[in-house]
Amino acid sequence: MPSHPELFAEPRRAIVVGCSGGIGAALGRGLEAKGFAVTGVARSSATTALPIDLTSEASVAAAADALADGAPYSIIIVATGLLHDDRVAPEKSLRDLSADTLLRYFAVNAVGPALLAKHFVPLLPKDGPCRFAALSARVGSITDNRLGGWYGYRASKAALNMLIRTLAIEVGRTRPEAICVGLHPGTVDTGLSQPFQRGVAPGKLFSPDYAAGKLLEVMAGLSPADSGGCFAWDGERIQP
Repeated sequence: MPSHPELFAEPRRAIVVGCSGGIGAALGRGLEAKGFAVTGVARSSATTALPIDLTSEASVAAAADALADGAPYSIIIVATGLLHDDRVAPEKSLRDLSADTLLRYFAVNAVGPALLAKHFVPLLPKDGPCRFAALSARVGSITDNRLGGWYGYRASKAALNMLIRTLAIEVGRTRPEAICVGLHPGTVDTGLSQPFQRGVAPGKLFSPDYAAGKLLEVMAGLSPADSGGCFAWDGERIQP
């Protein structure tokens, strides 16, 4: 996919939410290598990043206020997501469904990015090219679902894709050069995918730096006509 120079135009300021994760950290490094001043935002208190709790709108609003210094950011990337932790794991069948698990998936994978959009999109410039992107997943495609299972993760990512589509329509009215998209990084060798790597095809388990580099290439090749879509690491548009 060809690189569009406007991705690297002024203002060369970016925000990476989830910068303490494998892909988020790699995206930050990739943007810095392209001359961006990158501000990291993360849940982890073990980093120097601005702290945030995606499940609290007050926390998201406070983070946005702390970043609103008058100068816009041309790129905002939400590199957060939940597949498993000590509280939830992908459901294999209906027997595994629970309201608490479903609500947890939606809170982190859909509601959190939506709240970030609400409070962070005003930090983008009203004139000129800018991008808001959130990490999604191919399993969020309803059309592509042929295996079943993973109810909460699939549904929350499908919801995220719809939220991004809706966001793109509204943002396009006031920021005609803005691009709002979901990004599928492939299977990346991080803690999120670690328990599920056994069936990954040879050559399809990516390092965080490789995946981040490909995603930045994809972002550079998009135009406002692509806003609202979800794109894989190789530039393929993922069907809803």
